[in-house]
Amino acid sequence: MTSPLSPTDRSTSRRERERAHTDRAALMALLDEALVCHLAVVVDGVALALPTVFGADPDGPDRDGTLYVHGSVASRSLVAAPEQDLAVTFTVLDGLVLARSGFMHSMNYRSAVVVGRPRRVTDAAERQHALDLLVEHAAPGRTASLRRPTKKELAATTVLALSLHEASVKSRAGDPEDEPEDVAAGGWAGVVPLTLVAGEPVTGADAAGEPVPQHVRDRVRGMGL
Repeated sequence: MTSPLSPTDRSTSRRERERAHTDRAALMALLDEALVCHLAVVVDGVALALPTVFGADPDGPDRDGTLYVHGSVASRSLVAAPEQDLAVTFTVLDGLVLARSGFMHSMNYRSAVVVGRPRRVTDAAERQHALDLLVEHAAPGRTASLRRPTKKELAATTVLALSLHEASVKSRAGDPEDEPEDVAAGGWAGVVPLTLVAGEPVTGADAAGEPVPQHVRDRVRGMGL
């Protein structure tokens, strides 16, 4: 059994609670769609929010599933991370909300925050699973066509795992929420939808003549082109 979202005080939304979700499926749906997260960690006394790729396993070994991130063994943020509680954020933008006043302008979005203390992944099988998840998240089906990582590459890579237990999800959808007097005064208001769309694959110069793999074409088609 998995826990509902926001199971702790620090993972509970304080403002606009009507936008918060309690179903953990909302978190997994967002993680499935988002391509980049921001890892917020304190390094040398400075709070840094660093964009990075990720992979998520709802059946991972940590409570309520596992979030994986990776990077160089020389990365100061990844060296510092296991010594502290940190936050990882995710955002998908769905639209620009254009109201009749600047104060009421907003965005339609889905966002998540996962908090906790990560662990360094040292088990060889879990490390390989995590690295495969990162690749598969970007391009499902890709790992089957790749050579496996070398010992040198694995030695140069740090993999961190974070429990998905302490997480919150919020979203906004719909029209602007103008004040009645602004609506009565007239003027246009509405939403500009936003969508992340893939373009046609561009074959690398040193792969000229190679056909675009079916899993890449499937990924492009799945992203709306």
